[in-house]
Amino acid sequence: MTILAVTGMTREAEIVGTAGVIAVAGGGDADGLAAKLNALHGDIAGVISIGLAGALSPLLKAGDVVIAEKIITGAEDWECHAGWRNRLASRLPQAHHGTQFGSDVIIQNAETKSGLYDATGALAVDMESQVAARFAAARNLPLAALRVISDDATHVLPPAALVAMQPDGGISIRRVLWSLAKKPQQLPALIRTGRASGKAFAALLRCRDLCGVGIAGLDL
Repeated sequence: MTILAVTGMTREAEIVGTAGVIAVAGGGDADGLAAKLNALHGDIAGVISIGLAGALSPLLKAGDVVIAEKIITGAEDWECHAGWRNRLASRLPQAHHGTQFGSDVIIQNAETKSGLYDATGALAVDMESQVAARFAAARNLPLAALRVISDDATHVLPPAALVAMQPDGGISIRRVLWSLAKKPQQLPALIRTGRASGKAFAALLRCRDLCGVGIAGLDL
């Protein structure tokens, strides 16, 4: 049996796609990701949304870990598997616990993050959790979400970061350079974003190692 790990970027998938795990990257395309997941067959033991996320809570900083108790959108919600959640918590005792928001669009500015936090109480937001949750519900599979903060609630993502991701989950350097050429004054914000993302990727790698084979989800 295997765990299905749903990520946004191929770099996230490469980190978590180890023993007992098959990782699928969405590339910021909810419909495309859903199609990839629906095409999967085989003995899947559980589904975990895992990777980087933006903070909605003002208390979270880059590198902090969030274990979801439930995943929500504006109109849907899914409870995460209690046993799996507890296993993750036992391996990651410093993690924060709460609601994860799944969005089909990038939430890039502080005002939108603040409004979403006030309206929902969700700790963090990403673009894959809702897709993973729908797939898990359709297949009647255990669901979990483990996300590492890459940008805090006050951080405004620069334009180059918004255009960087490709549909396959890779990063387009050409798009980044094109955006920088059009708006070179965004360079300091882009450097800050890169540093925060690097910290988040390092934390994700530590989470993978601490959680072990199957991201603590085998034998559910």
